[in-house]
Amino acid sequence: MDLRERVKALARLGGATSPVVSVYLDTRWADEHQRERVRVFLKNGLRNARTGAGTDLRADLDWIEEQGERLVAQATVPEADGVALFACGPLGLREIVSVRVPFQNAFVVAERPLLTPLAALAAEALLAIVVFVDGSHARLIPIAPAGQGDELTLEHGVPGRHSRGGWALMAQSRYQRHVEAHRDQHFEAVAEALRELSTQQGGGRIVLAGEDRIVAVFRSRLPATLAGRVAGTISAARYETASALADRATALLARLDASEQERVLDEVLTEAAKGGQAIAGVEGTLHAVGRGAVRRLYLLRGFAEAGAACTTCAAVQPGEAAKCRACGGQTKRVRLGDEVVDRVVTAGGEIAVIDAHAALERAGGMAALLRFPL
Repeated sequence: MDLRERVKALARLGGATSPVVSVYLDTRWADEHQRERVRVFLKNGLRNARTGAGTDLRADLDWIEEQGERLVAQATVPEADGVALFACGPLGLREIVSVRVPFQNAFVVAERPLLTPLAALAAEALLAIVVFVDGSHARLIPIAPAGQGDELTLEHGVPGRHSRGGWALMAQSRYQRHVEAHRDQHFEAVAEALRELSTQQGGGRIVLAGEDRIVAVFRSRLPATLAGRVAGTISAARYETASALADRATALLARLDASEQERVLDEVLTEAAKGGQAIAGVEGTLHAVGRGAVRRLYLLRGFAEAGAACTTCAAVQPGEAAKCRACGGQTKRVRLGDEVVDRVVTAGGEIAVIDAHAALERAGGMAALLRFPL
């Protein structure tokens, strides 16, 4: 199950006799201090959650504690930079999700899983393929936030360059043409392998890696369908590990995504101001969520407004009023941002969590691109 499907499956959970435990951890183990920070965070979260906990919840917390100890000891997914843990015995839920980017530490015990961090990541989970290439060798490395795929290594029998001097100019010229002819065949074979892998993986972006001159030549050999998907290039050497290349490519894509996301959000807010197929502000977004009209939700990171969900008609409203504004029924308190994320994901929408954006902040921290105008 890919990351998006996992988020959708988790969003459908709820209604158990015991709450769901959701834990997000930053497992980018830069040093022992980071392991100690995670260890202390887990200890405090477990201690607080165990106060007044019932039998099922205690069992879930024991599982969280066990898995947390294994993570800190790097006995489980040591290559992951972020890990999410979900547990609820009555729902049969025991799930570990490891990803290539760090999460902000969070420990939540609630009626439903906390999905905002994972849903935001899943929306960016389009596959990318790192392609390292030199004159006779290539490595194709699929990457996604959920993890690195199996590396494909290609070798081509290109004659090496001789370093001995004394060759006649014509002989050297003929030898060079022979090498370049073979190199062209090598580049064509790599491009074909890339096309096949890209088709199998469902598309996505391409990051080229290697020495600048060779990468430029290889890029010029790519067919238009592949060249148009090249997001950028990174420097790389043949001896480097796949994880090192994947990390460098992920950093490049993150920078590109941040810039593109800001541009798109500006367009969404402009469209909302014109009364088009977008909406801005908490009240308007809640209305769109209730209509199932949200294609992509934009939520300011740190959004912490309280909300209430009606137990009768399921309407959601800001604030903590005990009565539903729509039908007058009883409400229950919810974390407004997380409740909206759950509903958007369940309806098939996407989530974008924005670190900082002045116009979105002025709009109340919430906006949406719509499937249809309201």
